[in-house]
Amino acid sequence: MAPKITGYKTHDVRFPTSLSGDGTDAMNTDCDYSSAYVKLLTDSDLTGFGMTFTIGRGNDIVCMAIEELSKRLVGKDVEEIFANMGKTWDYLSADSQLRWIGPEKGVIHIALGAVDNALWDMFARSRNKPLWKLVVDMSPEEIVNATAFRYITDAITREEALAMLKEKAATRAEREAKVREVGYPAYVTSAGWLGYSDEKVARLTREAVEAGFNHFKMKVGADRASDLRRGKIIRGIIDDPQYLPAGHTPRDPTGDALAGKNAGPTGSVLMIDANQVWDVPEAIEYVKSLAEIKPWFIEEPTAPDDILGHAAIRKALEPYGIGVATGEHAHNRIVFKQLLQAKAIDVCQIDSCRLAGVSEVLSVLLMAAKFGVTVCPHAGGVGLCEYVIHLSLIDYIAISGTMERNVLEFVDHLHEHFLYPCSINQNGRYNVPNKANEGYSIEMHESSIAEYEFPHGSYWKSVRGA
Repeated sequence: MAPKITGYKTHDVRFPTSLSGDGTDAMNTDCDYSSAYVKLLTDSDLTGFGMTFTIGRGNDIVCMAIEELSKRLVGKDVEEIFANMGKTWDYLSADSQLRWIGPEKGVIHIALGAVDNALWDMFARSRNKPLWKLVVDMSPEEIVNATAFRYITDAITREEALAMLKEKAATRAEREAKVREVGYPAYVTSAGWLGYSDEKVARLTREAVEAGFNHFKMKVGADRASDLRRGKIIRGIIDDPQYLPAGHTPRDPTGDALAGKNAGPTGSVLMIDANQVWDVPEAIEYVKSLAEIKPWFIEEPTAPDDILGHAAIRKALEPYGIGVATGEHAHNRIVFKQLLQAKAIDVCQIDSCRLAGVSEVLSVLLMAAKFGVTVCPHAGGVGLCEYVIHLSLIDYIAISGTMERNVLEFVDHLHEHFLYPCSINQNGRYNVPNKANEGYSIEMHESSIAEYEFPHGSYWKSVRGA
């Protein structure tokens, strides 16, 4: 007899990253990386773990929304849920009263991300596979059935998605073997936070080069002169062969993997991220003024909902060889659909829990593959690196079939709080999650919850008592 879902438990977990400046940018100057965390319980040992990411205040509101959505699952047979995860996603998003406070955006939508991700985690654990392996072992028909298609069939139909997946199915095993051997390409953001001193930026950049990374991102938008100075510091290190790790030679900046990325003489690439701080005209002029540091793209140059604004910025910057990336705050698959249809982005940045879980992510991966737009997921936050390596593996092995120009964000913060933390190999690439029981890799240590749950965890009690 299949297990049934019997309950749920949420935890408002907040880490005091504002004390160190981790996560600071032009828009978000006071970040306490936080997890609105949920456990879905069954009448067996099977449990599903999920979370969505916030930066502090309001995390409790998300937890309340998670609880309201989780109530819809109590009493459900898990095998009936797993049989059609797309239908399950539709069911979870269909409560008319909860939908009213979205619809499909904001707190209720990121809460759905946590719940849907917990179901996928439970599904993978029930099959003794990591999440990515569960999905890439599915038939094309099963993947299509697991995908959220409502409102996007003018961009991609189920039939088109099925044909794309079938085309890639015969060569999945080759790609899986390759990525297991070499790892998935990554870029580093940890050196480029706005709250860091020049000395810390230089030190962390040198350490990142030594660790094998060749794509680097820095935050911009608070002060033009400071941005240029910091950009030149980073460029001065990543473009200098003396800092390359022993045994590493410069990569060809004109090769297929780097062409059009403004790579320097060592084959290193710089990206910049404004975190939505500018209006459209300001974004265009500001980024033009940073052209001398040769960024591949400007990320989140303006409001995340402004599709036509992104298109205008992209058109204006194209003569300068600078692309546009966004998606970290794109509410849902419909925003991505419009960004792709309007040719507003060069790089699609899915977020594992701003989108409402794996089923909605699949829809965006399929659209990006159809439109030929590179996917480079956002992962700057607690638990996000653990999540998104699974999504990039699904994209490479089952959907797009390429990782040549893709890079997945890596930030070296807070991984120690997870039972199955992500890891990076000596060439600056993500290792493939391999443990049969890790699911979606998001299960948190109970000791971390006990210490950082707000407001009664031991850390927050000690702060109030100080």
